[in-house]
Amino acid sequence: MSDEHIYIDEGISGRKADKRPAFQLMIATAKSKPKPFDVILVHKFDRFARSREDSVVYKSLLSREADIKVVSITESIENDKFSVILEAMLEAMAEYYSLNLSEEVKKGMTEKAHRGEYQTTPPFGYVMKDKRLVVVPHEAEIVRMIFEKFASKELSMRGLAIYLGELGIKSKRGNAFHNRTVAYILNNPVYIGKTRWTPTGKAKFNYNHPDSIIADGEHEAIISEELWDKAQVITKKNKELFPYRTRSDAKIVTWLHGLIRCGTCDKRLVRSAGEYIQCNGYAKGKCKTSNSARYPILENLVLEQLQKDYTAPIELTIVPKKTDTENSAEYDVIDKQFDAYEEKLDRIKEAYRNGIDTLDEYKANKASLDTEREALKDRLVELRERLLSANNEQTIERRLKDVHDLLTNDTIDLEIKCETARFLIDKITYEKKAKVLKLTYKL
Repeated sequence: MSDEHIYIDEGISGRKADKRPAFQLMIATAKSKPKPFDVILVHKFDRFARSREDSVVYKSLLSREADIKVVSITESIENDKFSVILEAMLEAMAEYYSLNLSEEVKKGMTEKAHRGEYQTTPPFGYVMKDKRLVVVPHEAEIVRMIFEKFASKELSMRGLAIYLGELGIKSKRGNAFHNRTVAYILNNPVYIGKTRWTPTGKAKFNYNHPDSIIADGEHEAIISEELWDKAQVITKKNKELFPYRTRSDAKIVTWLHGLIRCGTCDKRLVRSAGEYIQCNGYAKGKCKTSNSARYPILENLVLEQLQKDYTAPIELTIVPKKTDTENSAEYDVIDKQFDAYEEKLDRIKEAYRNGIDTLDEYKANKASLDTEREALKDRLVELRERLLSANNEQTIERRLKDVHDLLTNDTIDLEIKCETARFLIDKITYEKKAKVLKLTYKL
C-alpha cells in the first residue's frame, strides 16, 4: 500500500482539529477533484477526533462534499440507523476519556508541584539531568551578577539588558537579553532553590499570581535568600512607581503619536512618564541612546518648521490633503481598498489551510484577488499623478498652512489633529545629542 495518503499527527493532541496539520491536509486532499480515496480508515473513532463537535463537522463535510466515509477498523458498525447512536456513544466516551485524562494529568502535575519537582523548560543557569535541575557554572555566575548589580542599584533592568548585550551574552534560546528576560530572572524563585508552577495556566508576567504553587525544590540554589529579598524590595518599589499599563489604557496625549522615531535605532518614541516620550528601543534595553524629550517642546518645534516651510520659497511634493473633489475622494477610497489586499489574501490562505477551500478554489480566489489588485493599482497611480500634477508652489504652501492652523487650534479634537499630522508627515527623526529634529513629508 502506498504511503501517499497516510496522515499521522505524532505527539499532537486530537482534542482540537485546527491544531493538527496532518489532519487538515487529509481533509483538504479529500475535497480535491477527482477525490483520491473513498474511505478514511482509522484504528478507532477517537483517532479521527476526540471532540464531538469536530467529529460531526468534519464527517458531515466529507460526506456532503466528497462522499467519503470514516471507517473504524476495530469498531465495526453496521450501516443502519442504530449505528448513528452507537457511533455517537463511542465519540462521547472518547471525549470523556480525553477530558478525564487532562484532569488526571493536571492533578499529577499539581502533586509534583507541591513536592517541589520542576516541570517546565530549565531556566537560564540550569540544565535538566535525570529529571532534576543541575547548575551550569558559567551561567550561574551571570545570574549572580544580575542579582548583585540590581540589588545594589548599580544597574536597572534596562541597564542590565544593555550591559549583557555588550558582553555578548545570550539567553537559553540564543536571543539577546532585554527587559523581560532580566525581569523573569529577577522574579524566578528557582534561583533560591524553590519551584513555581501555576495550574490554571500561564501567569504571563504576573509573578505573584494567586494560583501559583511555590515549594521547596530538590535542586541547588544559585543565590542566597538575603540577595533575593533585596532584589524583591526593589522590584516591588518599581511596580509601585511604574505600574503596568495595558495597550487599551494607553491614551493619545500628543498629535505626534507614532510619528517621532529615534535617530539611532529608528524605533518609535513612546510615552514614558509625565510629558516625556522616549525611544522604545532604549526603554526595552535594545538601544544605547536615550533619545527622550518633552512632547510639548517637540510639538512647538514641528509647528515652527511647518511655518518656515509654508513661508519660505521651497519646492515640496506631498500627497494632497483630503478635499471634497471627486478625484481626491476616489483616491482615498481606492487607497484603502488597496491596503486591504493583504488582509483578504490572509483570509483565503486560512480557508485553504483549514480545509474549507480546495487548492483549485484557493488558486481561483487568489487569481481574482490579484486581478482586482492590479486594476486598483493602475487607477491609484493614475489618480495620484493627476493630483500631484496640481501641486504648484501656492497649493503646497496653502496645504502646509492649513495643517499648521489646524494643529494650533485648541478647539480641534486631538484625534483629528493626530490623523491630520499623519496624513501630511511621513516620520520625524529625533537625535537629542545632536539637537536634530528632521521632518519627512509624504511624497
